[in-house]
Amino acid sequence: MKKILAMMLAVVMVVALCAVGPTASAETPVKAGFIFLHDENSTYDLNFINAAKEACEALGVEYLLKTGIPEGQECYDAAAELVDEGCNFIFADSFGHEPFLIQAAKEFPEVQFCHATGTQAHTVGLDNYHNAFASIYEGRFLGGVAAGLKLNEMIESGAITEDQAKVGYVGAFPYAEVVSGFTSFFLGVRYACPAATMEVTFTNSWYDPTLEKEGAIKLISNGCVLLSEHADSMGAPTECEANNIPFVFYNGSAADACPNTFIVASRINWAPYMQFAMECVMNGEAIPADWTGTLATDSVLMTEVNEQAAAAGTVEKLEEVKAALADGSLKVFDTATFTVNGETLDEYLADVDDMGDFVPETNAISDGYFHESEYRSAPYFDLFIDGITNIDA
Repeated sequence: MKKILAMMLAVVMVVALCAVGPTASAETPVKAGFIFLHDENSTYDLNFINAAKEACEALGVEYLLKTGIPEGQECYDAAAELVDEGCNFIFADSFGHEPFLIQAAKEFPEVQFCHATGTQAHTVGLDNYHNAFASIYEGRFLGGVAAGLKLNEMIESGAITEDQAKVGYVGAFPYAEVVSGFTSFFLGVRYACPAATMEVTFTNSWYDPTLEKEGAIKLISNGCVLLSEHADSMGAPTECEANNIPFVFYNGSAADACPNTFIVASRINWAPYMQFAMECVMNGEAIPADWTGTLATDSVLMTEVNEQAAAAGTVEKLEEVKAALADGSLKVFDTATFTVNGETLDEYLADVDDMGDFVPETNAISDGYFHESEYRSAPYFDLFIDGITNIDA
């Protein structure tokens, strides 16, 4: 009799578990809030704005956008306002937003905060604060290859000599993110055109059309015959178009505005990360402290090549190089391809933990290459390699 009762009880328990199963997997509703440094006039912020809309619309998520939020207390205020408006997922897009977003994350532990380009999530110890980036150095490298092919074409046509193969780069700040970007671009240039050199100037602003234009003028006056940039306006590209100087852009195509000089651009596609993070909230799953998107996750994208400005064969060559990057047979920061003060590096301590003391603690070189964005998502390559001159120094 006891065995029969036990069997009956087991059946009842199974039926009960089956009955509650569907409700146990119910999703948590998400309302998303986004904080942007500038507005649609900034190519950087426009890229994020488009990604936010794409990700939210794909998931059917209600969202609020706050634009023109400086890297100051205004960021915390914007985050607090979004929490008051019911947002349980908040994303900010600029490096200087980080301390204020962390302040908000500490105050609102029930809300998940995600931050692009930040460095402190893996050390700050908050379950609701997260950093994300992408291996955009691979996109920059591909843009550099396209630039190198253009230099080769200019040399072969007699437009320049080999010793005039000098490219210029307009950078925002001398931060690791920018240094990593222009170095990977230059290594791509030299992959195609080994004779190339590069000059860099900084605006010390993420978005200033006038300063970016002036930076382009300075580089062109110095004899740079092709330009690229890590800044957020059309200041440099439009100056290149006016002077018939080919250039490689960032964050989107400039083919309409600069049809004669724009070659190609790379950009981070933030939609896959935003969608992934919001799905984690929906499913009650933890968001990683650091997340790095790749070519494989469609987080690193190239625009269409503008064949009116690009060298012949650029499309095919970029596909070949992209495949080598994707399968790992080609490493952007292969230490055999660059030197620092004339020396090849087999070790380099990087400041990965970023505790505010600028003390390097992590050897980023092993297996013959610098492991960028692997020990945290944000770049930490801050070496000035041979062949690149900072003309502001």
